[in-house]
Amino acid sequence: MKIDRRLTFIGIMLVILSMTMATQYATTKVGYSYTVVHPSDADIRFIASDNATDGIMILRVSGNNDSGARALTLKLGGNWTENFNKTYTCAFGIVNEENFSVTISHVNVSTSSGSDYLQIWLHSDRDVKAGSDTSGSSIMVWNKGSVGFGASDSVWVLADGDQNAATMNNHGGNDITTGWNETAHVRYSLSDIDAINGTDDYVWVQISMDIPASATEGSYTGLIWVHFRANTVQ
Repeated sequence: MKIDRRLTFIGIMLVILSMTMATQYATTKVGYSYTVVHPSDADIRFIASDNATDGIMILRVSGNNDSGARALTLKLGGNWTENFNKTYTCAFGIVNEENFSVTISHVNVSTSSGSDYLQIWLHSDRDVKAGSDTSGSSIMVWNKGSVGFGASDSVWVLADGDQNAATMNNHGGNDITTGWNETAHVRYSLSDIDAINGTDDYVWVQISMDIPASATEGSYTGLIWVHFRANTVQ
């Protein structure tokens, strides 16, 4: 019997198509793990430094400090009034414990009340006003409603940490203790060793409340967002 070559070609194509359209199924699994810790023991953590007007550190855990009820907050008041400026040169510090460097790209404040009165700096010397900080870097990252930087920027580089929440690392060879404050329920430091951009794994944050004559009486609350970026490729 003579078979038409065209029919043979069509038959071969049908076999090939049935192979390419065949559905394959596979099942596998992979494990994962992570750990939830106290905010003061996190790989990127905030530490306290300056005291608020009530004698307790500005940075503190509100609530009962139990797991699931730990809200990290900044108590910046005081009863301030119009035409008044209050500056905390070290409202808090930021420490990197990751084993690679982390970049702070920018900082912004939520549109909740009072954000237009706030000014925020990252700087080196914790007990000197950022504008007079001649020992190292001083960068304004928020100015009364204006961000100034974005996700692609690099305003401060926190050097690689050592995975030890009890210390922050000055790469000049000093391990600086971040002790525990039982009242504020956070770790803190009063160290006068300046933070060097790109060299040390910590930075100090200055916050000013620059209250205008037109300010309205009342309580002001909001959220400060610190944005980080990391390059983990070695």
